[in-house]
Amino acid sequence: MDTVVLLGADEIDMAKLGSAFVIYVGHHGDKGAQRADLVLPSAAYTEKPGLYVNTEGRVQMAERAVFPKGEAKEDWAIFRALSARLGKTLPYNDLNALRAKLIGDHEILGQIDHAPGALNSAEFKPAELGEAGDVSDAPFTSAVTDFYFTNSIARASKTMAECSAAATAARQTLQAAE
Repeated sequence: MDTVVLLGADEIDMAKLGSAFVIYVGHHGDKGAQRADLVLPSAAYTEKPGLYVNTEGRVQMAERAVFPKGEAKEDWAIFRALSARLGKTLPYNDLNALRAKLIGDHEILGQIDHAPGALNSAEFKPAELGEAGDVSDAPFTSAVTDFYFTNSIARASKTMAECSAAATAARQTLQAAE
């Protein structure tokens, strides 16, 4: 790979990127931003309006709580500017045009607070999900090694670091008592 764009990606194995030119688009970046050759600061989720889809498929709309800090921009604006710079300009100039394109391509994104299948349970067929295969005997384990450091915002927080240290000390005390 010659160039890799990391959209807030801090949880990946950076060694796999090799000698690629890395562009990091994100906020509170840690591993991804440290590896990047170019950092384009973006707004955190509290600093931009957005459409989010929860685990039941319900589209939710969020509004900006505060404005982005410093030179940070909303993700769509960063990618629009980057596309123009690369001579492959994306076909929207503002958030409303982007949302119109998204909803035009994926109608469900315009159905705010609608849960697909909630009115008609026949739409959701769990038996049709996945594929047949062998099941391992290995027990399930959590991918979370430290609850207080599960994302870049938490890892940048002094308060979360104090919570992590207190939880670690408590676990060590319990283990010593056993």
